[in-house]
Amino acid sequence: MSDTNQSSKQKLAIKFIVPVLIVLLVAAIWILKNSQKSNAPVSDNPDFALLVTEEIDLDQLKSYGIPILLDFGSDSCVPCQELAPIIEELNQELQGKVIVRYLDVWKYPALAQNYPITVIPTQVFIDAKGQPYVPEDANIIPMKLFAMKDTNEHVFTTHEGGLTKNEFMSILKEMGMKE
Repeated sequence: MSDTNQSSKQKLAIKFIVPVLIVLLVAAIWILKNSQKSNAPVSDNPDFALLVTEEIDLDQLKSYGIPILLDFGSDSCVPCQELAPIIEELNQELQGKVIVRYLDVWKYPALAQNYPITVIPTQVFIDAKGQPYVPEDANIIPMKLFAMKDTNEHVFTTHEGGLTKNEFMSILKEMGMKE
């Protein structure tokens, strides 16, 4: 009788253990698959497209938790044309690490309306925390910091003119870009 009792206990254990193992295996595969996905945006996400033709939802861009670089320029501006390949390259290479957007203020002048743009090209920098970038050493690359007159709250950091790719990369790393 004990052989029969032990045999039925083994069958019961197998009936219980096999489904549990299958569930654990499926859960492990799901966890592994999802852990490999990054929170990085996909390339077809319009928030990460280079060219801006409509007003930007800055709060939406800040929600990604990565640095933001907005380049204001024009296709008819020679310094902007010289800077364009660098901006395009940064947008392509840094997908998911930085949001790089280009706003043509000649074709779409309303896009510059809420920003302190007086000359082009001008870049606006927002760090990974969604705050205006504050350079560690403002003397290395000249930046303009803009504050609200009534509250003195820092609202924008800009750079006027062109920068090299290395200068952009240095700034973006300082702004919290993950490598």
